[in-house]
Amino acid sequence: MTTTAMGQKVMTPELLWQVKKVAPVGVTKDQKNLIYKVTSTNVKTQEDTSKTYMISLAGGKASEIEEYKALLADESLNKSQKYKAETEKVKLQKVFGSDYYPEMDKSNVQIYNELNYRHWDTWNDGNYDHLFVSENKENAAKIDVLKDEPYSVSEFVWSPDGTKVLYVSKKKFGTDYALSTNTDIYQYDLSTKTTKNITEGKMGYDNTPSFSSQGDFAFLSMERDGYEADKNDLIVRRGDIEMNITKHWDGTVQGYKWSNDGNKIYFNAPVGGTIQLFEVDVNFKMRKMPFIKQITKGDFDIADIKEIVDNKAIVTKTDINHAAEIYVVDLKSGALTQLTNENKDIFDHIALSDVKARKIKTTDGKEMHAWVIYPPNFDPNKKYPTLLYCQGGPQSALTQFYSPRWNFQLMAAQGYIVIAPNRRGMPGHGVEWNEQISKDWGGQVMQDYLAAIDDISKESYVDKDRRGAVGASYGGYSVYYLAGIHEGRFKSFISHNGVFDLKSMYGTTEEIFFTNWDAGGAWWETDNKAAQKTYSKFDPSSTELVNKWNTPMLIYVGGHDYRVPMGQGQEAYQILQLKGIKSRFIYFPEENHWVLKPQNSVIWHTEFFKWLKETL
Repeated sequence: MTTTAMGQKVMTPELLWQVKKVAPVGVTKDQKNLIYKVTSTNVKTQEDTSKTYMISLAGGKASEIEEYKALLADESLNKSQKYKAETEKVKLQKVFGSDYYPEMDKSNVQIYNELNYRHWDTWNDGNYDHLFVSENKENAAKIDVLKDEPYSVSEFVWSPDGTKVLYVSKKKFGTDYALSTNTDIYQYDLSTKTTKNITEGKMGYDNTPSFSSQGDFAFLSMERDGYEADKNDLIVRRGDIEMNITKHWDGTVQGYKWSNDGNKIYFNAPVGGTIQLFEVDVNFKMRKMPFIKQITKGDFDIADIKEIVDNKAIVTKTDINHAAEIYVVDLKSGALTQLTNENKDIFDHIALSDVKARKIKTTDGKEMHAWVIYPPNFDPNKKYPTLLYCQGGPQSALTQFYSPRWNFQLMAAQGYIVIAPNRRGMPGHGVEWNEQISKDWGGQVMQDYLAAIDDISKESYVDKDRRGAVGASYGGYSVYYLAGIHEGRFKSFISHNGVFDLKSMYGTTEEIFFTNWDAGGAWWETDNKAAQKTYSKFDPSSTELVNKWNTPMLIYVGGHDYRVPMGQGQEAYQILQLKGIKSRFIYFPEENHWVLKPQNSVIWHTEFFKWLKETL
């Protein structure tokens, strides 16, 4: 284990994989205990081992249990427990050579006639996740709710009276599927065996349906088709009355839970570089929009809301120095009580980073929030190499998350100052700030990056001769783009699965709606001014930008990354090599947009810091 100059142990890539993953399963039927799982990873065997525990919501010592399903409500059953709903895969399309030519059973061929032939890291094999309903008894006949429909169900919930089951599906096929985000909520009636689209006319993502104890209905909804990062609002219904209770609020909802009495909803959302817990009243007789109250405050993330029990919320909490643990939030005071502490032995015995918020003035006169993560035992009288962290998404929240991949604690522990700006495109700073990045990938956001590194570089402890920029996905794009405009600021770059060539990205990525929205459309549409601006001004592979490349760069790619296919990194690496610029290409054949396998991850981190030592 690495130690600091003062002899204290710090986080290492190997130790990071010893951090246990803690996840709440549910609250017992009597509302007194929490069931949770703790998962440990053996890096040598690359196998996970999970144990299940029960702990009183009042706190105390947890006890390991073997069986827990009888303690929890079975959400697959309706109210009377007479009917059961479950999803199963159904083969509906011919894809493989043997599907078309059964006699060629040893062939290895896949045949497609439309888009949506692959997604994230898997190829379409002709199977769809269908919803089946049956009586809750052995060998009961099952009804395929989507019989013969080439669509998948992502989630479902029973109506309070148990006569209907609601499910979420994007009922688009082929190329239409790849062009749209129009996910709807459907209601299947057991008595009539008919299906109704209950979010008809809502054009963006509609999902996360749930009912209150009073029978009121809620779901999350985005307004615009094709915009995956649109403002996410809370919609509530009582009969024919519908209200968007967060429409007036300048933020975007992540997840939510009803209060026990059905009079309030609690949700978490990004705000100011963190994720916090909020409360909103549900009153169908109100004449004005409800007040939205922030319950928790602090430099941490309320990453997930598992349950609401009386005046308490059961949540997971993270910060840059600590992985997820389960907490109880007092919904009246906002006070947090830690319920689990499964990683105490690790975090109590390593030197932690000092994490500070920093306000930065942007080139257009705005105030930008940034996190600065300092090395353990930081000495302001010394000089430190400094990393600019470029967040992906491009509209993912940059908060107090803790990840086995991009881990600020680990970076700082190796002796680097990290500055992570909430540049344009980040949720948590208002809808306008969040939306400004679309169709402006290489515009103001790049000036935000440069403003961040310039601002921290005013500090005497920043070694201006040893600065690097690192990032993945859109963050990887940012690295490629900054390589052409940084004017000597950076001495080293690292790009993981970054977008490099916008034209080839448009031709090989799977969710076309994303590139249509963020790039403005197809590159060949000569009358599309937004698209022409994007491809002419904001393409890192342009002659103008590539000819300014002169800085060492490490490139990672995943063989199963279909969001940003590996050709993007190959093109950039080939140019670097042909230009004689120090560069390294690291290929993970079995990884997707992320590096998920433990040994691959350790090598990823090891090579990351090895490169920085070589170049900074």
